[in-house]
Amino acid sequence: MRDKEDNRVDGSRRTWLIATSVAGGMGGMTTLVPFAASLAPSEKARAAGAPVEVDISTLKPGEMMTVAWRGKPVWIINRTEQMLAEVTKADGEVADPHTQNPFSIPLPEYCQNEYRSRPEHKNILVLVGICTHLGCSPSPRFLPGPQPNLPANWPGGWLCPCHGSTFDLAGRVFKNKPAPQNLDVPPFMFKTATQLVIGQDEKGEA
Repeated sequence: MRDKEDNRVDGSRRTWLIATSVAGGMGGMTTLVPFAASLAPSEKARAAGAPVEVDISTLKPGEMMTVAWRGKPVWIINRTEQMLAEVTKADGEVADPHTQNPFSIPLPEYCQNEYRSRPEHKNILVLVGICTHLGCSPSPRFLPGPQPNLPANWPGGWLCPCHGSTFDLAGRVFKNKPAPQNLDVPPFMFKTATQLVIGQDEKGEA
């Protein structure tokens, strides 16, 4: 009689343990799914890093426009022939004329030239507008010649208002300035003659 009671108790305990384990497992499953979902990037995060399409059909020679990519300002400059000539003149004055020491983005292969642009559209310069010193945003000073806070032989470019770093019309830093590197050139490509895609090129997204 005692053995039968023990068997009933053991059976009840076994049933209780199995039910508890299953419930616990199900609970673990329900907590696991939201946690795994939380590891996926949000729509906002994906959008922040997504390529940006830009219409440059109204960008006149000598003008610059700014768009946002990955939360950073990206400049698009339509350089004139005179501005391109000033880039050539500045070769001996900049610290890293061939961008052998890039900042945070490797210089795209198609921009590894004097103008740091695509050869088929050498007038169009695309730069991340963040100073490589402490992250300020330089101001355009495209007009060549003497002017406040700039040398008398200024060829045109950008002046960082925070600590005086200067960059030429290809985004290359001048010698003996606080900024240690040239401005970044992001991956980009021409979808059409007047439509740019920033953050993506023929190799895919950045």
